[in-house]
Amino acid sequence: MKMFNKILIANRGEIACRVIKTARKLGIKTVAVYSDADRNARHVAMADEAVHIGPSAARESYLLGDRIIEVARRTGAEAVHPGYGFLSENAGFAEACVKAGIVFIGPPPAAIRAMGSKSEAKKIMEKARVPLVPGYHGDDQSPELLAAEAARIGFPVLIKAAAGGGGKGMRVVESAEKFADALAGAKREAKASFADDHVLVEKYLTRPRHIEIQVFADGHGDCLYLFERDCSIQRRHQKVIEEAPAPDMDPARRKAMGEAAVAAAKAIGYVGAGTVEFIADQDGTFFFMEMNTRLQVEHPVTEAITGQDLVEWQLVVAAGGKMPLAQDQLTIDGHAVEVRLYAEDPARNFLPSTGTLLHLRLPEESAHVRVDTGVRQGDTVTPFYDPMIAKVIVHDRDRTSALRRMAALMGATEVVGVTTNAALLKALCAHPAFVGGEVDTGFIERHRDELFVKAGPADDRAIAVATLARIAEVQPAGAADPWDQKNGFRLLDTGHDEVRWKDGERDIVVIVRRRRDGTLGLELPGGSVEATIRRHDDGALGIVLGSDTFEARVVRRTLNDGAIEYTSFAGGESRRLLLVDPLDVTQYEAIASGDAAVRSPLPGKIIDLRVKAGDSVSKGQPLLVLEAMKMEHTLSAPADGKVKSVRYAVGEQVTEGAELIEFEDAG
Repeated sequence: MKMFNKILIANRGEIACRVIKTARKLGIKTVAVYSDADRNARHVAMADEAVHIGPSAARESYLLGDRIIEVARRTGAEAVHPGYGFLSENAGFAEACVKAGIVFIGPPPAAIRAMGSKSEAKKIMEKARVPLVPGYHGDDQSPELLAAEAARIGFPVLIKAAAGGGGKGMRVVESAEKFADALAGAKREAKASFADDHVLVEKYLTRPRHIEIQVFADGHGDCLYLFERDCSIQRRHQKVIEEAPAPDMDPARRKAMGEAAVAAAKAIGYVGAGTVEFIADQDGTFFFMEMNTRLQVEHPVTEAITGQDLVEWQLVVAAGGKMPLAQDQLTIDGHAVEVRLYAEDPARNFLPSTGTLLHLRLPEESAHVRVDTGVRQGDTVTPFYDPMIAKVIVHDRDRTSALRRMAALMGATEVVGVTTNAALLKALCAHPAFVGGEVDTGFIERHRDELFVKAGPADDRAIAVATLARIAEVQPAGAADPWDQKNGFRLLDTGHDEVRWKDGERDIVVIVRRRRDGTLGLELPGGSVEATIRRHDDGALGIVLGSDTFEARVVRRTLNDGAIEYTSFAGGESRRLLLVDPLDVTQYEAIASGDAAVRSPLPGKIIDLRVKAGDSVSKGQPLLVLEAMKMEHTLSAPADGKVKSVRYAVGEQVTEGAELIEFEDAG
């Protein structure tokens, strides 16, 4: 076997960085490709070479297979690694690589094509005697037939896009009355995401588990499975937490699922890394769901428990070699958990969040911790791509230890500039029911009240931290000249400052009295306390607050409306407060102003309008559908009212905060 000298990575973000790491370990040079938005991206800096391929939109850059192949030929790359997403499961691209004399580091085009259609895949699996969920996978896509099939299967049913995954083009329908609207939405989203609105309808299990098997095959006829991953903790049909091995998986069931996955791979002549996804009932029965003909986002947990590098296996097999190990040589070591840290707002139905990562402090890597990321502090999360910031992977001796460690890491993760799901990830990993083994795809919704706890008023500790950070800014260390000192000097009196904050609708005033010994007296809402503060070389603050000694980090930023926000991180908790300038009355207006309009929560494109000027609407009524970051978002009326004007038409692009619909009733 002759290993490659140079490969091109036809992807971006954390997967491109992850492939580069293994290639570097093997002495293989790498070529990165990048769009306008990724000109200064981390994967571009890591690669040996980088080539610009087009504008920011993926369809004008990362999805242009011909252009990527031309770059591979021009740079002398012998093979292309597609990562996941984009062109990774595009049979046409795989064929074009082969025709150009370039190795596609993935399965044969025929295997991709066989599994590319969920309905066709079901037919193949049925012949291979792999268990299937009851459903309709036919070619007749008339709404009347699909509705009839749904009724035959029995509600609830699941509508799924036949040509894709990732939760796009997927709807759960609980009754016949809701089927038509759900079908229209699923088809529209499938068409936009995969250029194919073909759907299938299946029985929806009420408390299912999502268990997938990592399979691998080489070109010498060998095929094996590297155990299972449980990916049941999901939101909007997209994975949030993955773990390996699956909780409560007995050896017999593991063997049965593994052998079924291998049978599925062999049925299509598979070569390379792939994942066979099963939906499993609580009683242990399992059914084939789909096969992903690529490396998966969650592959690191499999690597952690097996001690193998799956990207290295991919490169070896693609170069014509045999798999490094046989089935009986694989063993499970400990337990691994992966969380996906996203720029999104769980409290707003997981809407993606865009912006610059003004401050980013991810967990430090160690023997127990791995961090896969494609961003650095100062990078921008754009509306063009998936808003994942990082994958954090923990490997420990058992599941309880791994979850405990992960909860602590999420509490210590610091991000300023975008909203993230870190607090939700921490709550999930610490939730007694999840830690105790309650695992299914409905877990987040079922425990929503406990997981989505609305933050209460800031406590004295959080207020003190922000205040001390403000004081440290106003009076920096080393100001020897008395005219440079801003210590609130008073003739015949103790110097003091007044710091004002806005915490939601709550106004806070903190009096800071400076002692001659350098200590500070803080008059907080809950009482008075003595404090000292010291800034460390890394920017952290060493704080003594009464009898409590701890470290904190505070980040200041100016918001779009001019308000100044302080975000504090201390003791695994974060808190945001707005600084109030008592001489600037417009700040109060900006903070308290209402809005008789619906505004866009993020950049996107209007794809459906449900109302027009003059229409009367009721609270919760759908107004329009916005497509952003490959997903549809339905915006509803915030209250009863009458539409005064609709500012945009179907097909128009809108920016975050754009006024979309104005109401006559301003409330």
